[in-house]
Amino acid sequence: MLLPDISPIHDSSLAAALDAAIDGKTKPQGSLGRLEALAKQVGLVQGSVRPVVSNPCIVVFAGDHGVAEEGVSAYPQEVTWQMVENFLAGGAAINVFARRNGIDLRVVDAGVKHDFGQRTGLLSRKIGPGTRNFMREPAMTADECRRAVQSGMDLVAELPGNVLGFGEMGIANTTAAAAILHCLGGVPVEDCVGAGTGLDFKGVQRKDSVLRAAIARHADARQPLEVLATLGGYEIAMMAGAMLGAAGQRRLLLIDGFIVGSALLVAARLRPAILDYCVFAHRSNERGHARMLECLDAEPLLDLGMRLGEGTGGALALPLVHAAVDFLNDMASFDSAGVRGGEIARGQDNQDMRQAAMAAGEQPQSAHHD
Repeated sequence: MLLPDISPIHDSSLAAALDAAIDGKTKPQGSLGRLEALAKQVGLVQGSVRPVVSNPCIVVFAGDHGVAEEGVSAYPQEVTWQMVENFLAGGAAINVFARRNGIDLRVVDAGVKHDFGQRTGLLSRKIGPGTRNFMREPAMTADECRRAVQSGMDLVAELPGNVLGFGEMGIANTTAAAAILHCLGGVPVEDCVGAGTGLDFKGVQRKDSVLRAAIARHADARQPLEVLATLGGYEIAMMAGAMLGAAGQRRLLLIDGFIVGSALLVAARLRPAILDYCVFAHRSNERGHARMLECLDAEPLLDLGMRLGEGTGGALALPLVHAAVDFLNDMASFDSAGVRGGEIARGQDNQDMRQAAMAAGEQPQSAHHD
C-alpha cells in the first residue's frame, strides 16, 4: 500500500493575492469573520483566487463492530444494516439534508454483517462481515486494515467533484473511535467515552470498562495503522484511506463528527499536511469530540448540539463553503463598485484623516466601522 504524497497548501504569493482580494471587497476588513478564512483556505486548496465548488459529494461508510457483543451500544447490531436500507430508501437525516443542499450522496458497505446482494445505490467494498471483538482479539488483521485503507483511496479516484464529505454508520463505532482517540491522541479514557447511541449512566460505565480492558490487552499497538487495525473498524479504515486519497488530489474535505474525526486522526498521524485540506463542520455533542478537535487543532464552523453522525454536520456546513466562495467571486470590490473607502478599510488613509482633523483644530479620532 502506497500512501499519497500530500503537500501543505501554503503558497505565499497566492495567499497574498487572496488576502488582497478579500480585503478589497466592499466591507470593513474582517467583517465576514470565519467566512474570510474559509474563502482563503478554499482558494489555497484549489490554487486559485477564483475557487469553485464543483459536484460536492458525501460518502457514508457503513461497517459493523465485533465489540458490540459487549453491550456497548443502546441499539442492537442489526440497526447497522437496517439504517443502510434507510439510506438507500432516502429516509435518513443525511438524505434529507443532502437533497436540500444539492449534495451527491454515496453509500458504501465497508463491512456490514449482512448480505445486501446487488443493490442500486450501494457501493459494495465489503472487507468482511464486521470486525472481530477487540475486547478479545484485534479487530482486523494488518492485511484487512491495509485493504480497507486502499479501498478508500481507490474509491475516491472514481468520484467526481472537488469537495468531499464523510459520514458513517456502524453500531458500536463510538467505542472504536474512543479507543483511537485515547491511543493516538493521549486523551484519558474517561474523556473519550460518551453515550453514543444513547446509553444511560450504567451503560457508559460498562463501555468505559470494556474500553479500558481492550486497551490494556492491546497495549503494544502504538503506530497509527497498528491502532487502526487493532481497535478500529472497516468503515473507519476506509474513511481514512478516502481522506488521504482526496487530499492527495487536492480536494476539500468536509469533516463531520466523532467517528469521522477518528478516521482523520489516523490519517493525520500518517500525513500531517492533510489537515490543511479539512473544513471541520461542527462540534458534536458526543463526549470526546471536543478533545478530538483539540488534538486536530481544529475550530468547527457550527455547534448545534448534534451527535447523529451520517455526515449530517458536513451537509449542513456546505452552504457556508458556498457562501465563502461566492463572496470571493461575486462580491464587488471598492474599485469596481466605485465606493470610496477601500483605503480606509485597509488603514491607508488614517494618517491623512488625522492631519486633516488637526488642521481643522479638532481632536483626531480613530476611524472605525461597526
